Amino acid sequence: MTNSQVTYNAVMLIDDNEIDNLINQKIIESSSITDNIYTHTGGKSAIEFLRNAEKIASKMGNNSFLPDVIFLDIDMPLMDGFQFLDEFERLPDRIKQHCKIVMLTSSINSKDIKRSKRYEYVKAYVNKPLTKDNLNAMKL
Repeated sequence: MTNSQVTYNAVMLIDDNEIDNLINQKIIESSSITDNIYTHTGGKSAIEFLRNAEKIASKMGNNSFLPDVIFLDIDMPLMDGFQFLDEFERLPDRIKQHCKIVMLTSSINSKDIKRSKRYEYVKAYVNKPLTKDNLNAMKL
C-alpha cells in the first residue's frame, strides 16, 4: 500500500457479528484507506482499548494509536451502540477530538437515525453492508 492512498492512520470496527467485522475489514483493506484496522466484538473492549491507546498517546505525545474513524454497530448485546456513545462521551478530550464515529448498522429505524444525530461525535449514519462506494463518499 502506498502512502498516497492512505487516508487514515487507523480505523476501528465495533460489531458483535464477527462475519460483518471480517467483511468490513476486507472492504476497508481493499479500499486502501488505512494500514491499521482494530476490530472489536463489543463496546466494552473497544472503550478499554481507547482508554489504553489514549494513555500511550499521552506518553508519546502523538495520536498514532488512536483510530481516526470508528465504525459502530447499534444492535449489540451487553453494550449497544448508544451505550457505547454514552461511554465515549466520558472519555478524555484527546480521544473525543481525534475519533470520528460512523454508525454502521442494519437499522433503518428513523428513531435510531434521529437519536444518533444527538451525539456530536457521530459524523455519518451508514447502512450495512459497508461498500467501497460508502467509504469513498464519506467526507469526515
